[in-house]
Amino acid sequence: MGKGKLAKFADMKEYPHVFEFPYSVMDDFTFSMKGKWNQDFFQNDHPIVLELGCGRGEYTVGLARMYPDKNFIGVDIKGARMWTGATQSMKEGLKNVAFLRTNIEIIDRFFAANEVSEIWLTFPDPQMKKVSKRLTSTSFMERYRRFLVPDGIVHLKTDSNFMFTYTRVMVEKNQLPVAFCTEDLYHSGWVNDILGIQTYYEQQWLDRGLNIRYIKFLLRQDGDLLEPDVEIPLDEYRSYNRNKRSSLNTSK
Repeated sequence: MGKGKLAKFADMKEYPHVFEFPYSVMDDFTFSMKGKWNQDFFQNDHPIVLELGCGRGEYTVGLARMYPDKNFIGVDIKGARMWTGATQSMKEGLKNVAFLRTNIEIIDRFFAANEVSEIWLTFPDPQMKKVSKRLTSTSFMERYRRFLVPDGIVHLKTDSNFMFTYTRVMVEKNQLPVAFCTEDLYHSGWVNDILGIQTYYEQQWLDRGLNIRYIKFLLRQDGDLLEPDVEIPLDEYRSYNRNKRSSLNTSK
């Protein structure tokens, strides 16, 4: 029988590579390691890569195994899920992995300018009703700009046609350079070792016959970001652990 939530939270309080700062403790608190992740924690000068909404941390751990010359930080607010990757990385003795349990809305409180080189968004909630909550919205792009290097890389991997379409339109609207884009990753001929890392839910979506969509683009530091004004068809299914957002057929 697996551990319960309370036991997992107790474990993580003892993990030296897990940092927990949800909204409730951030009102009057400054994160002392902001701008010093490499110096104070990783103790090297390797590039830092974030996985935002890391869930069980499969990508964070998988990438860390493959790229010992990079540092990886998985970020999520759901600690019971994060425990899986945090525990696995500790068992494997991976020194280039950390986990940050916090709300992604305040992610810029934890990283200084030019401290992060890449961001992975792996199957985020598409937030079909509220654009400001989408992790690829211009409001989040502005947050990412505060700590990404110039032309830092953003990866989106998603089962959601709504999320993919919105992101692609946002990228086009703002003329952000696209390195790769596909609506059917596993039939694109471009699945490499990185993209082949599968999350728990991704395998279930593949088993349902859903296409996995992927876009990789560069986030420029200059210029104002414009939010696209376009109607996008809502997803026709409910993803696992996501409630149906609206009875409407389209949303912006």
